[in-house]
Amino acid sequence: MTTDPKSPERAAFHQMKDGTQADWAIIGRHFRPLVEGLPDRVLAHLRLLSGDHGGFAVDRLTHSLQTATLALDAGRDDEYVVCALLHDLGDVLAPMNHPELGAAIVKPYVREELHWIVKHHGIFQGYYFWHHIGMDRDAREQFRGHASFDACAEFCELFDQAAFDPRGRTLPLEVFEPVLRRVLAPAGMAVPGATASD
Repeated sequence: MTTDPKSPERAAFHQMKDGTQADWAIIGRHFRPLVEGLPDRVLAHLRLLSGDHGGFAVDRLTHSLQTATLALDAGRDDEYVVCALLHDLGDVLAPMNHPELGAAIVKPYVREELHWIVKHHGIFQGYYFWHHIGMDRDAREQFRGHASFDACAEFCELFDQAAFDPRGRTLPLEVFEPVLRRVLAPAGMAVPGATASD
């Protein structure tokens, strides 16, 4: 199956309301390779973070790698390590709400607690610096009592806020590629138009 944009296999409808089962079977055959290619696109985007310091002591890729390295060294599981690696993936695409972008990417692949951590880490990370920029460092308290509050606070304390050290242990992206591919694998995911024989 190819996802070549020049492929003649196309749905016939011009408005979704006119689609047929045959149209959606075609779309489903194109959707599967799209989902399977996600790890490659994520890895490519991570590499785009290299060299972008944003004023920090390390660039955004190093911060992501160092966060994941700290989580790995602490014995966290594969899903956790991948979330640590991808938590700031949206920094350059969604600078005003980067946690939501990262959370949207990992949501289908990780347990709910980890999705919640990625989605809310920005406001929890604010505890360490928002008072320096005229914001409320205790804004995270609005989530006090949530089942994942302590886990998110721990993620920021142990891994996120601690990962800006130019001399800190930082494993290369290639070390994380196998686990990223495992966690972002589409096993068991619904694919439009797919059948058991696909």
